[in-house]
Amino acid sequence: MLIAEISPAGEPLGGELLALQKAAYAVEAAIIKDDRIPPLHESLADLRAQPLRWLGAVDEDGRLAGAVAWEETDDEVDVNRLIVHPSALRRGIGRALVKEVLVRAGVRRVVVSTGRDNAPARRLYEGLGFVLAGEVEVIPGLWIANYALVPT
Repeated sequence: MLIAEISPAGEPLGGELLALQKAAYAVEAAIIKDDRIPPLHESLADLRAQPLRWLGAVDEDGRLAGAVAWEETDDEVDVNRLIVHPSALRRGIGRALVKEVLVRAGVRRVVVSTGRDNAPARRLYEGLGFVLAGEVEVIPGLWIANYALVPT
């Protein structure tokens, strides 16, 4: 697996990234029993308009198996989305992508959010040392768990 910087701006990668995002968030929607996850409903134009940095994980067949996107300031890195193709789940792709973001974050605080009922994602973040910072009902009935990791 190769992890490299990518961008949704180009073709055909933008369309491939959008399809991956929709497939990944459809899995989360099934887990949390709620399909109101905003990235699940983004268009390609919406995806491209996000001010995000991206890393992609390319498998041995040259297919995009996963991606992670984040925003950053001098003090903090906010993991905005982590997406893994449903056929590639539980193979360490998500973990490898988040670990690469942690390396790039250096000494900065890293935050991430996931559906409160998304147990696999919560286990991933907790296994990497993230600590639950709180739970928020972002829209009626849709709860998010917020995590933070402060490097030591």
